Amino acid sequence: MSATTQIADVNTQWDEGEKFVSVASVIYAYFDGLYHCDVQTFEAVFHPQAIYATADESPMLYRQMDTYFEVISKRESPASRGEPRQDAIDEIQFAGENTAFARVRCSIGQTDFIDFLTLVRVDGRWQIMAKIFHIKKEQ
Repeated sequence: MSATTQIADVNTQWDEGEKFVSVASVIYAYFDGLYHCDVQTFEAVFHPQAIYATADESPMLYRQMDTYFEVISKRESPASRGEPRQDAIDEIQFAGENTAFARVRCSIGQTDFIDFLTLVRVDGRWQIMAKIFHIKKEQ
């Protein structure tokens, strides 16, 4: 079963517990995409009009999805380097039936990231609409 199919299947349930599980499933698929540098997974979890940004670079780094996916496709994956997978969901909050926020953490190489993910539910499907992140270089 592909990541797209798994996400679509999980996104069909909407009671409160299932809403949480649906958003968490999108986030875990996002972590999979990061760890394997899998553009196909990213295409499933990110809304086509999503944004990617950090103010920790100068000038501020801002990308649309086509540019971000190109960067991911050229990146050597942490999985291929044998890096241990390090990711966690710190919190998920909901603002109504169609908007969610998640604070998540992951590490790639010697760099830790804190991501603020805003998710939207469009046509019954949760997707990441914005990824705003903080870069924390390991000392």
